Amino acid sequence: MALTDAPAPAEAIVRAAGSNLAFALAVLPRSIRRDMRVFYAFCRIVDDIVDDEAAPIGDRRAALDRWRALIAGSGTPRPGLEAEMTELCTRRRLPVATVTEIVDGVAMDLDRDRYETYPELLTYCHGVASAVGLVSIEIFGYRQPATRDYATRLGYALQLTNIIRDVAEDAARGRIYLPREDLARFDLTDDDILSRRHADRVARLLAFEADRATEHYAAAVSALDAIDRPAMRSAELMRVIYSRLLDRMRADGFRVFDRRYRLGKLEKLACLTRALAPI
Repeated sequence: MALTDAPAPAEAIVRAAGSNLAFALAVLPRSIRRDMRVFYAFCRIVDDIVDDEAAPIGDRRAALDRWRALIAGSGTPRPGLEAEMTELCTRRRLPVATVTEIVDGVAMDLDRDRYETYPELLTYCHGVASAVGLVSIEIFGYRQPATRDYATRLGYALQLTNIIRDVAEDAARGRIYLPREDLARFDLTDDDILSRRHADRVARLLAFEADRATEHYAAAVSALDAIDRPAMRSAELMRVIYSRLLDRMRADGFRVFDRRYRLGKLEKLACLTRALAPI
């Protein structure tokens, strides 16, 4: 499908995705699940726009600009996801600035493929993950202001876990999200990552990044008040799945150059039970 074509309806996009997040949406009440599937499809589409390396970069920027305009209430949405997402933004009164941060976050991949410092990386993580969480809790419904901190810290943790898992896959596309200051700490260079060298040092680096992710998971748990926990069941399922994924990588020595880490269906069902269990 060309970038100029109207996106498919949300349901078709979600069915085709088959991601952990799509699985996590199944635990939501029907009306919230429907809205979250529209929002998830939007996040999927803007990410796919950036990753469509067959399309000229100018076309990808134009496609993202179209979404920025639609979110801001400008332009005429076409049938399918555009109409569904603009209707959702209006009906749910989703924060325009935060939804736009998601577009701006994925757009960073058009402009850079390296990060010098950890704070720079967290800026990226905010756009592609924490902002997603901050919009999601508006759809879930929440009562405690600290739940915004929960969404922010959980977003950091989930994205850092993704970055650790996807080191080899990203390197194959010429991207390195691990901060250069951290590579230097472990006597590594960009070329070491791109060439898959010094696996032992890379494992130590990833253990260092995993500790940071673990701190964000713990901070998210601390920020979530019991009164809001039932509404966050989908987010909690994501937390349990990705925490377990991180634990698996850690136990296996972060052999990300040799294997792609994932959880099976039975393991995800076990995570579901744990996520829904009372505290």
